[in-house]
Amino acid sequence: MQLFKKDYSTYKDEELMRLYVKGDRKAFEEIYRRYEKFMVNFFYRKLWNDRIKSEDFTHDLFAKIIDKPESFDLNRNFKTWLFSVANNMCKNEYKKQEIRKNTSHEVPEGYEAKDGKQLADKEVDKNAFREQLKLELGKLNDKHREVFMLRHYDGLSLNEIAEALGINPGTVKSRLHNATKELASKLTIYRKTIL
Repeated sequence: MQLFKKDYSTYKDEELMRLYVKGDRKAFEEIYRRYEKFMVNFFYRKLWNDRIKSEDFTHDLFAKIIDKPESFDLNRNFKTWLFSVANNMCKNEYKKQEIRKNTSHEVPEGYEAKDGKQLADKEVDKNAFREQLKLELGKLNDKHREVFMLRHYDGLSLNEIAEALGINPGTVKSRLHNATKELASKLTIYRKTIL
């Protein structure tokens, strides 16, 4: 007889997956709780701002975990692995649709940067800045936009991005630097009001 319930919120993702592989359904429920909204937003950005498609892909992603939890290598970082699987799902969808070059990857309305920093005391028109940022992000090439979004909107480290995309960390750093430099040059008008 168990007297105390497990507090799954204190477990690391990888520990939860170990428990789930052994049949602990509550462990999976905690993984789902942590990542469901996160992945809906990820798919929303990547799949043409289509809310229904993003929800369907999120469902499919978690269904894959339910069907084959052993496909997760317990020695890997779960968050990185999850993004790798999600990213591959998007690539397959692009191939299927054969319209990747014509897609729009805007920042969804109300989607805040991971660090949550606010410029409350500054006289910056946030709506105008967000609209301009969306526009400029849309102009970046896919590789630079993807790395920038994973870093600044999803909060992944350089190594996590490298692993998720299957590229080396130096390439991530280079792409991130180029994307940031390009955006900074396009958004210089806002820099003066922020400083």
